Amino acid sequence: MLSQYQIIHVGIHETTAPMKIVRTKQTTTYFLACFGGKGLVLIDGRWRVCGAGFACLLPAHTLNAFEAIPGSRWQFCWVCYQRPDEQRPIAGSTSPVMARFDPLPLQSAILGLMYECNGPGQPTLMQEWADLIHAYVLRFAQPSDQPDQLRMLWERVAAHLADPWSLAKLAHEAGYSNEHLRRLCRRQLGRSPMHQVTYLRMRRATELLASTELTIEAIAHEVGYHNPFVFSNALRNGSAGGLPNTGARNGPQPAITASRSGKNTQTPEPSHVPD
Repeated sequence: MLSQYQIIHVGIHETTAPMKIVRTKQTTTYFLACFGGKGLVLIDGRWRVCGAGFACLLPAHTLNAFEAIPGSRWQFCWVCYQRPDEQRPIAGSTSPVMARFDPLPLQSAILGLMYECNGPGQPTLMQEWADLIHAYVLRFAQPSDQPDQLRMLWERVAAHLADPWSLAKLAHEAGYSNEHLRRLCRRQLGRSPMHQVTYLRMRRATELLASTELTIEAIAHEVGYHNPFVFSNALRNGSAGGLPNTGARNGPQPAITASRSGKNTQTPEPSHVPD
């Protein structure tokens, strides 16, 4: 039932400190919706608090990390997607990274599916629960309330990552003022406009690193970096949050090589988490 949507597992979990999970070679897209307490999620290379009524969508080929907060019982449900290379990813260029989300419908659908799987096992109802689970994730990943201008803007950026994007150019393309674009991006995506550009570049770069034999220099140019050393630092410290372990590539890449050897893929300590 779930496999038709490329969902490999779903679940509901409750945990407390000192739980910590780090996935350095994440090949799946992971959706988490919190319905109780709060915990930490590593997003764009920094720890962010995910509390009740919020959800996050973490694309494949990024460093995923989760940590429970002392004194808080973290309750959440999740859906994990395995995307074939030929299929469009669930996390698109306009998908929010973290945003408000009512977890109750998704939690109820997962519980309904679990009940059927462990009890009556009626195929028709199992299919309906699976349909609902996927639909609720899509509600977050592909929000219908996003202005068309914003959606088309990020689709253009994703298709032309090598262009020299600036805040002024982004605002002009979308037909907004700089400040209005900032507010929209913060509300809809959880990022500033230029941070979103960096995120899209790093996401594409990690996909190319994991799935092609292109050199670091070639990938850097394809996603808008003319200096491979600046690009390697952005990959190591920026939106990608980590590097896929795909072996050394040709070209100048000391920072990349060190990271792939396992020396620089550590998650940052969550001691400076914002309130």
